[in-house]
Amino acid sequence: MGGKAMIQAVIQAGGKGSRLSAITKNEIPKPMIDIWGKPLLKWQIETLKENGIQDFIIIVGHLGNVIMNYFGNGNKMGVHIEYIIEQRPLGTAGGLFYLKKFLKNRNFIFVYGDLLFDIDVNRMIEFHKKNKSVATLFVHPNSHPFDSDIVLLNENSKVVKFDFKNNMRNYWCDNKVNAGFFIFDVKICDLIKRPQNLAVERDVISILVKCGENVFGYQSTEYIKDVGTVERLTTVNKEFMTGLIKKRNLKNKQKCIFLDRDGTINRANGLIDTEDKLELEKGAIEAIGIINKSEYLAIVVTNQPVIARGNCTVKEVVNINNKMQTLLGKEGVYLDDIAFCPHHPDKGYLGENRMYKVNCNCRKPKIGMLVEMVEKYNIDLLQSWIIGDTTVDLQTGENAGLKKVLVLTGEAGEDGKYNISADFVEKNLLQAVKKIIGNKKYE
Repeated sequence: MGGKAMIQAVIQAGGKGSRLSAITKNEIPKPMIDIWGKPLLKWQIETLKENGIQDFIIIVGHLGNVIMNYFGNGNKMGVHIEYIIEQRPLGTAGGLFYLKKFLKNRNFIFVYGDLLFDIDVNRMIEFHKKNKSVATLFVHPNSHPFDSDIVLLNENSKVVKFDFKNNMRNYWCDNKVNAGFFIFDVKICDLIKRPQNLAVERDVISILVKCGENVFGYQSTEYIKDVGTVERLTTVNKEFMTGLIKKRNLKNKQKCIFLDRDGTINRANGLIDTEDKLELEKGAIEAIGIINKSEYLAIVVTNQPVIARGNCTVKEVVNINNKMQTLLGKEGVYLDDIAFCPHHPDKGYLGENRMYKVNCNCRKPKIGMLVEMVEKYNIDLLQSWIIGDTTVDLQTGENAGLKKVLVLTGEAGEDGKYNISADFVEKNLLQAVKKIIGNKKYE
């Protein structure tokens, strides 16, 4: 068992699950669907217990007696369970009206009952406490951002906007999706004035954001997926079988494929200083999709001296990156994270379009961006790779102890800045990824 989290978990298990009616047959509630021989809700409780959580409050509604009869007071699982019974549907948030009398501590976990997850909860708790957050949302990239709620974060991971899935999106989106796993301060219960049908995101979190409260997004690459449809349930069962779910927990060392951007993922159209210049390389979508299905993370590390040159601002580079993520998201693939260096080797950078000489640690071939990602996602560099089109990328890999692949797109290694060889040379990103992972293993 993990260390004691000393925090209660509230599971919203009152949903009817109409999209899974072919499986539930109106005989069991959605959280009791079978995942590899156990009810989903049991997987949730066991995972949280592994993180030191032993005190649970389950909000039940439709067929709630099935849940209460199965788990009872939790003694058989070595936990303590209490129930809030909704006599009528109160949405995802209405049941919080009754919650305050059950809570023993200032903070509590709140999770939807249709999620399968395996995460290092204590990492998220530490993030929540460090930021003195009223609400912390688990956010992650996913393969279907266009039917998901997007969370817009600032550079400090504070939530600045909640963009609901039914909204018209006429901008390039950062693929940071609300997962349905939260840590709340008890004072959010005060927002629920009476038991009524309310939604956590629209009627609680959005109000907190508009009021300027400390609402933060905790970004992680760990496995968390809703099983609200037959298709997603099938996917979860397949991924369970591969062992991917457990491996993605950040308690475990992660493998990563670091990707250069210009000339590797997108075509080298000179200096990419406007969004219209960004065009994906042929095969890039398929390549990143293969990484998504593997044990590896897909993280971009890119030098962007266009900022120090004064060609564009940090905000504009972020928008260009968001275009890349939007194009990938439309095809059901995603990047786990993006890091970029705004410096110029001669001019440096400080603030929007202010230049001065600086000896930065992030500009490739230095490894500052990689170190940041290593700390964030517990990456094992010795089991990881870098793919790029320049000798700068190869030297970065050498400096970090990575295995290196040169692609013959972009500059194709002809920049001549470093005398260094790759472990492999491949035609493009797709061939490079297949070389690392194998042609068929994850297709």
